[in-house]
Amino acid sequence: MVVNVSQITIQCRLVASEATRQTLWNLMAKRNTPLINELLAQMAQHPDLEQWRQQGKPPAGVVKKLCEPLRKDPRFMGQPGRFYTSAIALVEYIYKSWLKLQQRLQRQLEGQVRWLGMLQSDEELCQDNNCTLNTLRDRAVKILANLESPKTQRNKSKKRSEIKPGSRQTLFELYDRTEEGLVRGAIAYLLKNGCKLPTKEEDPKIFAKRRRKAEIKIERLRDRIEASLSKGRDLTGERWLNTLLIASSTIPENAQQAKLWQDILLTKTKTFPYPINYETNEDLTWSKNKKGRFCVRFNGLSEHTFKVYCDQRQLKWFQRFYEDQEVKRASKNQHSSSLFTLRSGRIVWQEANAKGDPWTTNHLTLYCTLDTRLWSAEGTEEVREEKAADIAKTLTRMNEKGNLNDKQQAFIKRKTTTLDRINNPFPRPSQPLYQGRSHILVGVALGLEKPATVAVVDGTTGKAIAYRNIKQLLGDNYKLLNRQRQRKRSQSHQRHKAQKRSEFNQFGDSELGQHIDRLLAKAIVAFARSQGAGSIVIPKLEDLREIVQSEIQTRAEEKVPGYLEGQKQYAKQYRIQVHQWSYGRLIDSLKSKATQQQIAIEEGKQPVRGSPTQQAKELALLAYRSRSNS
Repeated sequence: MVVNVSQITIQCRLVASEATRQTLWNLMAKRNTPLINELLAQMAQHPDLEQWRQQGKPPAGVVKKLCEPLRKDPRFMGQPGRFYTSAIALVEYIYKSWLKLQQRLQRQLEGQVRWLGMLQSDEELCQDNNCTLNTLRDRAVKILANLESPKTQRNKSKKRSEIKPGSRQTLFELYDRTEEGLVRGAIAYLLKNGCKLPTKEEDPKIFAKRRRKAEIKIERLRDRIEASLSKGRDLTGERWLNTLLIASSTIPENAQQAKLWQDILLTKTKTFPYPINYETNEDLTWSKNKKGRFCVRFNGLSEHTFKVYCDQRQLKWFQRFYEDQEVKRASKNQHSSSLFTLRSGRIVWQEANAKGDPWTTNHLTLYCTLDTRLWSAEGTEEVREEKAADIAKTLTRMNEKGNLNDKQQAFIKRKTTTLDRINNPFPRPSQPLYQGRSHILVGVALGLEKPATVAVVDGTTGKAIAYRNIKQLLGDNYKLLNRQRQRKRSQSHQRHKAQKRSEFNQFGDSELGQHIDRLLAKAIVAFARSQGAGSIVIPKLEDLREIVQSEIQTRAEEKVPGYLEGQKQYAKQYRIQVHQWSYGRLIDSLKSKATQQQIAIEEGKQPVRGSPTQQAKELALLAYRSRSNS
């Protein structure tokens, strides 16, 4: 799957007078954040919540409908219109994410419950089917033989022909289709033994432990599904104080209630209001003061001006934001803001280690999301063609309907005007786009001991051109990786001691890990460009747990062959010594760097077996093959 990501986010400090900062803090902390808390509470109590849980998303417009009467509530009145829009969008995002997660967890729970129902000991399978173990094994042999026969494979549909004979998925499908008890028992026998016949007799103690693990997994999934929704941010600390009073004067009814109180008391209270999102790029107005410093004003806060303080490397982007608006203003709106380099903005308060009023001691930060393609004339033309094609398709579809009402005609008129304006390009420098060879792919295998290993592959021949390990990629910066691992081990030890004492254990992470991610991403992208690669292939995040677990198990089997208890102890120590990497952060950095260099990102399934170089090579080849299949 190709991931087209051309947007990155930059940030800057916003500096303004104390009165301006106090006004913004009061709006965000005393109006907007309580509004979001109220919307979250109303959504959690909505009578259709269970229906949304089944669908995996809330209906469109439900949050906006709940917000309408709250605009007239004295607790939330006096906010700019964009603040209400931001609150609605944020609550929608929170619930969409939560409901999607709930839907995925529910599917996992149903699968685990189904598996637990099938997971029986050899003795139980024989009793339920009134047969001997030899009879059960004979039927299992026939099932495997039938699945591997050419006739069976020819009769399968195209989708099923992609499934390897004897795999778990094939056996599960066969289990669902058959009603014969002995056949179902034989399939369950195969599934619990890894889709093959075991060579040893079943150990009742090991089976009991395995079944208990499945039960614990179901219990944990149910706990996650029943976990409470976000209750918002308690900026006043009232919830924490109330919980402390209750916990100190009341005996908990059960262990679950005691754990709930403990979680609240040990969780660091959010002391900052929710951010304000500006989804429209013209909500931000750019200017220069007398000293030539860039300034910005926001829609709804036009009487307040904020000075921009940014890194020298990011200054060119703010210069571009300013130039885009100046060009449009000078041409009397003959240019379209849909081709502005800036796409959206977000105002955020960040903590500073100082005492005093929150609006004077904390930092005000602006995050700006921009499209890197709109930096050059060539990239802008690419975006213009995409937008023109989308608008033309929309206009054609609308005109085919006929008998349009006034609202639809006004919509067509706006789209036509936009189409005329985007054909008037912004004056931008020429910068030829990078043209990589589509059959050259760079596979990036992620692992526990070696966070990233790279293989350059020619998809047409299936051969690897070059490899790079993490030490070669980081070069002189490799020592930073060892320093980060030592820090992770120390934090893990401190967290373990704090948990035993029921103390605060949420230690923050330093920026060293993020710095290493950026260095590594930069090195991978530079290596890809030097090889003329057309794309970089990264593994899907949901597959990483299996990848890491397989790596741990493989090393344990190599170090302690044939001794299960020793393998478990080694695996435990290995996890402590080599702390798991922040793969999501590394992938985000890689996407951002690749976007800036016009290299496409593809996603694929990383193999769980083989060396890191073999995994990287196979990951790239699988992505290349999937292109032709799709």
